[in-house]
Amino acid sequence: MKLVSYTCKPESSVYRIGFIQGDKVTDLQESYRLLLLHRKDDGWLEPLESTFPADPTHFFKNGEKTMAMAQAAYQFMNNQGANRDIAYPRDKVILGPPLADPGKIICVGKNYADHAKEMDSALPEYPVLFSKFSNALIGPEDEIEKTPATNQLDYEVELVVVIGREASQVSQAEAYDYIAGYTIGNDVTARDMQNRTSQWLQGKSIDRSTPIGPWVVTSDDMVNPENLNIASYVNGEQRQASTTNQFIFNIPVLIEYISHLITLQPGDIILTGTPDGVGVAMNPPQFLVANDQITLEIEGIGKLENKVKERK
Repeated sequence: MKLVSYTCKPESSVYRIGFIQGDKVTDLQESYRLLLLHRKDDGWLEPLESTFPADPTHFFKNGEKTMAMAQAAYQFMNNQGANRDIAYPRDKVILGPPLADPGKIICVGKNYADHAKEMDSALPEYPVLFSKFSNALIGPEDEIEKTPATNQLDYEVELVVVIGREASQVSQAEAYDYIAGYTIGNDVTARDMQNRTSQWLQGKSIDRSTPIGPWVVTSDDMVNPENLNIASYVNGEQRQASTTNQFIFNIPVLIEYISHLITLQPGDIILTGTPDGVGVAMNPPQFLVANDQITLEIEGIGKLENKVKERK
């Protein structure tokens, strides 16, 4: 199942949770309402917003019970066929970030050996963790904003893990049971600001700089997250190409390590690191400028495409 954040009104900032069904986006909360009516189970209809939120971020934060309800609604709608009252042509909707306000955005640095090498860095003994804030997140149809404070804006394609259950002291063997799904992230970085100090945050969490999307592929539909092709392109030129089997610390290791330090909650996201080929490591360095088109692609998920614009 591909879960999206969508709105039908260009001027609206109110997004709802939906799913891709053929060439249409179908509202997920309304799908569940139809399922309840089909079952003649109207006792759940009144408090539906609390049990099955329409807001995408709240939906993911509700955890595995709501995800199970979503799977039931999705199967029901697939069996019934599209309902024209709650299904919208893809070209008539605007997609937002699948999660606009996660509780935690945890990022992993230097998690591909070739990327560590191109950055003249030793391989880390432990996962390198840093964070972003939700002010940085934008959706698949938004523009990356280049602030005048930087002249060294760079791209980083990353597989993003969405947590589906509260996770504390989780073992590697259990790790996949705690994942709701996967999406694509662009860990856009102001290299000049990042390198001002030993702490990276100021170069990593600039307003409206980090696209995620275009949707979350639920974990049951992701065949092998440990061996996915991953690539980035700038204006059609391939810059990065690798596979997630090149992780230094794979997903179970990351979830075990992080959950022994920090309790992860449903709706938290982990950006798992980027492969080699970033702009700062090219000779000469190639940084992003206004009107550049960045395309990220991860096998099993799809493409995330955003343009760069200068912030006034």
